[in-house]
Amino acid sequence: MARLRLGYHVSISGGVDRAVDRAVELGCDTFQIFTRNPRSWRSRLLTDEEVTAFKAKRAEAGLDPVVGHMPYILNLASPQDGVYGRSVGSLAVGLERCSVLGIRFLVTHLGSHLGSGAEAGVRRVVGALDRVLGDDGSDVVVLLENGAGSVNGVGSRFEELGRILDGVGRPGRVGVCLDTCHAFVAGYDLRTPERLGETLDAFDSSVGFDRLFVVHLNDSVGALGSGRDHHEHIGLGEIGLDGFRAIVGSRLAGFPLILETPLDERRGEGEDLGVVRGLVGL
Repeated sequence: MARLRLGYHVSISGGVDRAVDRAVELGCDTFQIFTRNPRSWRSRLLTDEEVTAFKAKRAEAGLDPVVGHMPYILNLASPQDGVYGRSVGSLAVGLERCSVLGIRFLVTHLGSHLGSGAEAGVRRVVGALDRVLGDDGSDVVVLLENGAGSVNGVGSRFEELGRILDGVGRPGRVGVCLDTCHAFVAGYDLRTPERLGETLDAFDSSVGFDRLFVVHLNDSVGALGSGRDHHEHIGLGEIGLDGFRAIVGSRLAGFPLILETPLDERRGEGEDLGVVRGLVGL
C-alpha cells in the first residue's frame, strides 16, 4: 500500500505562515487552512512578508498538497441575490488568496436552496462557479464538499454533485472533496468493507474518482442518515475503527486525507493522526 498522506486543518492565528509550523509540529504530510476569518465576509490583506514566509516554510517542510477552505458563511445555492452576490465575490477573493499563496485546491461548502428546490440550488451553484471561474486566470481548483443531508442543503447526494460538475463551463477547474462524516450522516454507509464498497461505487457512478482530489477524514457523532453534522475523533463515533480501517484500505487511501476532528481533552493534538496511522501499521 502506498504511504498515506495525512494532515490536519490547522490555525492561521499569528500569520498564515504559522500554519506551516503547526502542521510540521503535528507530524502532517499535508494540511488545510482557512486563508481568512471563516465567519466573516471581511478579510485583511496578506502581507508580502507572510506570503514569502509561508512559501519558504512549506517548501522546506515538503508538505503537499496544501488545501484552502472557504468561510462557512457562503451560500452559493441561495435564491437571495444579496447573499448570493456576496458569496460569489467571497469565492473570487478566496481563489485570489490561494493563488498568491501557491495553494492548488480550495474547498467550499455549497449552501442551502432555502426552499427554492434542489434543481434551483444546483443551477445557482453552477452559475456562481461560472461567474467566478470565468474571470479567474489562476489554476486553483475549486473542490465542492459534499453536504451532511440537512434540510434544503445542496450537494449531499452524489447525484447533485455530478450534475454541478457536468454543468460548469470550466470542468477542469472544479472537483470534489469527500467528507466521511458528511457522507455517513447523509445516508452513505462506510462501516464495513462491503457497505463502503457500495458507497464508493455510487460515488464513482455519479461523480467519478477522476474528479475527487481530497478526503476529509472525520468520524461522526450523528447516526447513519441523521443529517447531524458533528465531527468526532477517529474511531470514537458512529463510523468506528472498523469503518476507518476499511476506508484506509480502500481507493480513498490514495488521496490526501485531512482530519477536522475535535480539539478537546479526550485526545491531545496529533493523536487522531496516530490512530489512523496505526490502522495501517505505520
